[in-house]
Amino acid sequence: MNAILLIGHAPLAHALRQCALHVFPDCGATLSAIDVQPNLSPDETLATARIAMAQLMQPGIKGILVLSDIFGATPSNVAQKLVDGVSSRLITGVNLPMLLRAVSYRHEPLDALVSRAVIGGTQGVMQVAVTAPQNQPRRKNDQDKYDHQQ
Repeated sequence: MNAILLIGHAPLAHALRQCALHVFPDCGATLSAIDVQPNLSPDETLATARIAMAQLMQPGIKGILVLSDIFGATPSNVAQKLVDGVSSRLITGVNLPMLLRAVSYRHEPLDALVSRAVIGGTQGVMQVAVTAPQNQPRRKNDQDKYDHQQ
């Protein structure tokens, strides 16, 4: 099994963790969060993150997926210093669909987990129709006003 470490601008990381625990109450031991505080230096945050990584590496944990919020920002920069590319990987741009997908597939090998998380994050972003039904125009051959819906 793999563990997941969230690193984000305060209070995003802990909020995402709470959302994941709401859906998967059993994931608490393998899911940790670090909120980057504006008054702490990146070195202090890195020290906290290293402690969190060490705590996640329990017996049975094969790797750690680190998820951060914005590429190039402090959380991502700190995370880049943590990961080794072998037993830990980093994905930036975390969102809730990505996290839930990662938690769902944390039993898979780390490479597969990274792929599933990225796919979950991208598929979770979509434009939603603002007009009913589903913003799809009626076709001239529709027999029923609801035929265009799935």
